[in-house]
Amino acid sequence: MTIFHPSARDRRVQGPAPAGRRGFALSGISLGYFMVLLDMTVLSVAEPDLAASLHASVTGLQWATTGYTVVFGALLLSAGAVADRYGAHRVFRLGVTVFGLGSLLSALAPALGPLIVLRMVLGAAAAACVPASMAMIARLYPGPAERTRAVAAWAAVSGSAVAAGPIAGGVLVELAGWRAIFLINVPITVLVLTLTAGRTVRCPRGERRIDWTAQLAACAVLALSTDALVAAGARSWAHAAGSAAAAVLGAALFVVLERRSTAPVLNRELLRSAGVRAGLAVGAAANSVLSGNLFVLPLLFQQDRHFGALATGLAFLPLTLPFVFGPPVTGRIVARFGPRPPVLSGTALLTAGAVALGGAAWAGAGYRWLALGLLLTGLGVSLVLPALVSAVIGAAPEGTAGAAGGLLNAVRQAGAAIGVAAMGALAGQDVTIASAAALLLPAPACAAAGIWFAVRTVRPDRR
Repeated sequence: MTIFHPSARDRRVQGPAPAGRRGFALSGISLGYFMVLLDMTVLSVAEPDLAASLHASVTGLQWATTGYTVVFGALLLSAGAVADRYGAHRVFRLGVTVFGLGSLLSALAPALGPLIVLRMVLGAAAAACVPASMAMIARLYPGPAERTRAVAAWAAVSGSAVAAGPIAGGVLVELAGWRAIFLINVPITVLVLTLTAGRTVRCPRGERRIDWTAQLAACAVLALSTDALVAAGARSWAHAAGSAAAAVLGAALFVVLERRSTAPVLNRELLRSAGVRAGLAVGAAANSVLSGNLFVLPLLFQQDRHFGALATGLAFLPLTLPFVFGPPVTGRIVARFGPRPPVLSGTALLTAGAVALGGAAWAGAGYRWLALGLLLTGLGVSLVLPALVSAVIGAAPEGTAGAAGGLLNAVRQAGAAIGVAAMGALAGQDVTIASAAALLLPAPACAAAGIWFAVRTVRPDRR
């Protein structure tokens, strides 16, 4: 994630903004991040209503979900460079504006196809907002101590967004149907633009170059890989084989473009670090199980257990509440013992949660056993993700911390897209039995990622 550090000359020209104005601007930036994260979870409980309204299959629902995360994850790789090149405040406000307009159009979508396209637009807008947010905060709070407190407040919003998403989605769907979950973004957009207006958050333009051809190739590879998994779940084997072959060709093209590029999408120095690679694997696994559960479980709750939309949102509380209370505890653990213990404990909990959820679904057990699996998963994610930022940045070569944060976020979103595609492919076959297999699917991935991380942190990279 790219963080802009204002120079002394910039600070002399602009001068420190009054505390009140900075507080309003920080509130607006944090609310924009809240909106981006809310849109990743709020759709989950609306899946059955959306499917009934637009006559969507499980494959269609997968693309309605992954269309957002595919574009979001791929564009995060270069979004920091875009913010630096054109001015973070311009990129942020443009992203928020497009997000609001895209949400309004999504609420008016007449069919599934336009909705999927609009979800991809929302993913691009979200990618514009996140790195620009960090650059704006660095501009507002140039002192290290005050900047740390501001970033902590900004990051704390993520926990509340994840916790609020399923419940807010359940309430909105119960009251007005699935279209309401997009309409709620419109007033939030207006408020964000109002709070971030003025000269307080203005950031200068930079000179960073962007390789758009390689960036588009990265998007295409992730989209084609996701499409291959979705098609395999629908048993469209010819389609799956064609998309997989195209993904391989796209990956080869991306490698060629990266080698020739003077502004590569991926930081090559980062990828040489075994510790960074292991951390990225854990991040992808954690987001895969989280997003996959948010996709599969609403179908199980509402179709097999006959929960309403609001009851489904409330059923996710054991998963989402740890996001609110867990990160401060994890931060203290990391400060005292380092990131390795919480990452390893978290991956173990994620593995146990997947086994518990899969076993409960297979046995047709009551909600209390599903709640146990959700709680284990929520605790695992709340341990892994905050510690992982410290682990990856700590393993990154000197001078690449911003690029490491951006790459970690991009890989996490790619993991989310693949998790929904892979777990949804299994769940689409049968509501009960195949859902159990889908919920169990992340267990070996989380275990393998945890073992890899354990080995690489015991035997660090000796470059």
